[in-house]
Amino acid sequence: MKKYYEAYDERYKTAHAHGVSWLSMECSPIVMDTIRKYELPTTCPMLEIGCGEGRDSRAVLENGFDLLATDISPEAIRYCKSAFPGFENHFAVLDCLSGKLSMKFDFIFSVAVVHMLVLDEDRQRFYRFIRQHLTEDGLALICTMGDGTAEMQSDIHKAFDLQERPHAAGPMQVAGTSCRMVSFEHFMKEIDANGLAVVEKGLTSALPDFNSLMYAIVK
Repeated sequence: MKKYYEAYDERYKTAHAHGVSWLSMECSPIVMDTIRKYELPTTCPMLEIGCGEGRDSRAVLENGFDLLATDISPEAIRYCKSAFPGFENHFAVLDCLSGKLSMKFDFIFSVAVVHMLVLDEDRQRFYRFIRQHLTEDGLALICTMGDGTAEMQSDIHKAFDLQERPHAAGPMQVAGTSCRMVSFEHFMKEIDANGLAVVEKGLTSALPDFNSLMYAIVK
């Protein structure tokens, strides 16, 4: 039985069957901006949680960084391995809520993933995974959809239900997915409750896919 937060796997399958990616391939500027701002060397081990179709993975890998890019969706990982020849070994399937890796990382980033986790216990597992896989001096960048004040959550029982969604290639019938937006206050409380300390926070965007993202850089 698939978990509600696995629904994107079906959405990717539909888009890829039509010969298109679901989201754009424009990288999220904040990822490389953070790497540069904190002067992270290319030799430091990095982990991406929820790489999707490789929008941000590509930029990091092509800049020579030692990245392991992961996603819960086997279809997303298959797509990335095909789309980025030469980097196949840098992509792997991982459910960070139930899985564990044998190493720790100096930099972990996750863009537009935690807002797909609706249940409190699932969100806590996400933050705990990050804490457990950061090196002592490591940093993590967490971006989640929201404007800092709005709060909402979807019905997880409707994940996977087919719905028509707009796409650059034309409307598509795709699997519904889950979403929970929280306020900045709630976001900060979640981070603190799971043993992470905020170094920097703010609002950003990842156009054309996300007009407003809250972000936190944590240690």
